[in-house]
Amino acid sequence: MQLGPVAQALDARGLHPSLILTGQHPQLDLAGCGLDRFPSFSLGCEGQADPHKYVEQVFDALFPFLRRRPDLVIVQGDTSSALAGAMAAVAARVPLAHVEAGLRSHDLQQPWPEEEYRRRIDAEADLLFAPTEGAAQNLRREHVPGDIHVTGNSGVDALIAVERRLPASTLREAGQFKLLVTCHRRENWGEGLNSLADALRRVAAHADIRIDFVLHPNPEIAARIQALIGDLDNVRFSLPCTHAEQVAKMRNSDLILSDSGGMQEEAPALGVPLLVLRNTTERPEGVASGNCRLVGLHAEQIASAVLELRNDPVALARMGRRQFPFGDGTAARTIATIIDDWLSVRSGSHLLAG
Repeated sequence: MQLGPVAQALDARGLHPSLILTGQHPQLDLAGCGLDRFPSFSLGCEGQADPHKYVEQVFDALFPFLRRRPDLVIVQGDTSSALAGAMAAVAARVPLAHVEAGLRSHDLQQPWPEEEYRRRIDAEADLLFAPTEGAAQNLRREHVPGDIHVTGNSGVDALIAVERRLPASTLREAGQFKLLVTCHRRENWGEGLNSLADALRRVAAHADIRIDFVLHPNPEIAARIQALIGDLDNVRFSLPCTHAEQVAKMRNSDLILSDSGGMQEEAPALGVPLLVLRNTTERPEGVASGNCRLVGLHAEQIASAVLELRNDPVALARMGRRQFPFGDGTAARTIATIIDDWLSVRSGSHLLAG
């Protein structure tokens, strides 16, 4: 999703990328992201519980592709596949670009293992595309050797493109407060889920609140969530959805509860208040803009924050002002321009994005 706008912007400049898919999400719809016209290759690496082992699996499958000697490997974010792509590029002595560089929670356990992974990627990247000035400052403090550029986040580009294709927002039913919930971070799978379920049971005791919980794609985690919350009239469990479906759900909600990093970027741009189910965040700009609030994963604190905002429409509206702390939708074009200029002194224009 985040690299889709970048691939399209590169293509518009005459730089035609190839796409590497890990195979972790076989249902991925390239056509829906406008990427079906690019050459793509699947590594056939299904997901597994141990992220470190998945890094090794993806590295072993990806490295042979780099014998084609692309001019640049582009990775995004802090996933196992992003780290594997970075490690393979370094091992093959292929230049590396990192989209969404410089994010830091300054706590290796929150999120785990992503905080470690993004630090390792940034230490090796030749081009670092920081979404905000704060992220760029993190990189400067770490004295990373690569070139640092503040570009905005291409995920916001993708969000704006998706929203333009959606039908008009539906009117919210009077007398109802719509709460959208997701929870997927590994560090929250234990006691965190128990606390969240407790909080939602408390919130669901108020009949005017309607809760839509988008389940984790891991069936064991999804089943546990459903068992913990139970069968309540005003709680609906939804299967994992497409990006467009998720954006529609966000836009039609009064309030979001989530530990998702992507939602911390998207909620301000959509003008929907977000309570972040974490104690710290690598995206403090959303908190600084007033669109997001850290509430942790304590049941009483979560329930109190939800009910406070449900009872205070002025505070809710203040958090729901549409703002763009993570970019205005031009990140991909900026990134493509920088890459084009950087490659102008090199021969060829064969890119590999993964």
